[in-house]
Amino acid sequence: MSDAVLALARPEIRALKAYQPAGYAPDAVRLNANEAPWRAGGDASERGLNRYPEARPAALTALLAAHYDAAPDETFVTRGSSEAIDLLIRCFCRPGRDDVVICPPTFGMYQVYADIQNAGIRRVPLSGPDFRLDVDAVLAAWDGRARLLFLTSPNNPTGTSIAAEAIARLCDRLAGRGVVVLDAAYVEFAAEDPCPRLLAAHDNLVVLRTLSKAYGLAGARCGVAIGRPAVVRLLGKVMPPYAIPTPTVEAATAAVVNESFRVMPERIRALCAERERVRAALTACPGVLRVWPSDANFLLVRFRDSAQALALARETGLLLRDFGGEPGLENCLRITIGETADNDRLLAVLGRQAVNA
Repeated sequence: MSDAVLALARPEIRALKAYQPAGYAPDAVRLNANEAPWRAGGDASERGLNRYPEARPAALTALLAAHYDAAPDETFVTRGSSEAIDLLIRCFCRPGRDDVVICPPTFGMYQVYADIQNAGIRRVPLSGPDFRLDVDAVLAAWDGRARLLFLTSPNNPTGTSIAAEAIARLCDRLAGRGVVVLDAAYVEFAAEDPCPRLLAAHDNLVVLRTLSKAYGLAGARCGVAIGRPAVVRLLGKVMPPYAIPTPTVEAATAAVVNESFRVMPERIRALCAERERVRAALTACPGVLRVWPSDANFLLVRFRDSAQALALARETGLLLRDFGGEPGLENCLRITIGETADNDRLLAVLGRQAVNA
């Protein structure tokens, strides 16, 4: 139950009295927040940037909750889903005393935020050449210091998904002992979205979603954490008021009610088809040793010479992500699926590398 999850949180955060910002009403003139009465030059926002945004964006929260099949009191809007990682670690991990568990290779910000909080890191690597989650190894690594388990599905940088049954088993076995955080930043590109049914079944699960990937709003920085209301209230104690800027609220709201959410399924189908086209072309290239299957909007590729591939791509104005320094990812690059013309430019230059290799 939610009480068992709250018992895992830092006691000082449970006892924290959140800051109470000035009152807000959309139909009233605010003389209670020490704002300027004039707009700055170039301000084209609907509300005016001279006014603080709502302490928590209630209307946007309701829209996103409905989209993700959750209740508004289960939905917490953050500045990108990565901010929720920071908030969760601060809420549940006492500095120097509590640990987070991660399954590398995975998103590097889990460790960064843990290090900032001085939380311990336990690594349970994904197993085998296909980067599969080892549920038994995760459970064996769990003890009284562990508080949060971060799972990424589809995973970054491997593109692999975790079976919903494996996530459910971990939630069941860690009930009362830990919080499972499912980072679903790329799930729109996968064959199915198990998040709503997993959330309905498990009190100790928190799901992270973002508008940065499939919805084309990376520059707006808007994500959500979805969990039980008690966990959402806990996050609200730690995040400062007015944290979601007015341009972010307006851009995200427009995306929900206008074009982006309606056309997103068609765009994703096209991108996934392009991903498979690029994967097939890369697989046929002699300079490439392996291209992993992907459920995301990128491909993980192992080259004979990744440094040369990086240099050739850069010469033609393309940037790739180097993961060769990560254990098990030697000579591996992560390639985002872009516009068809840009993908073709990359394939052409890598084809030349293969000929000269």
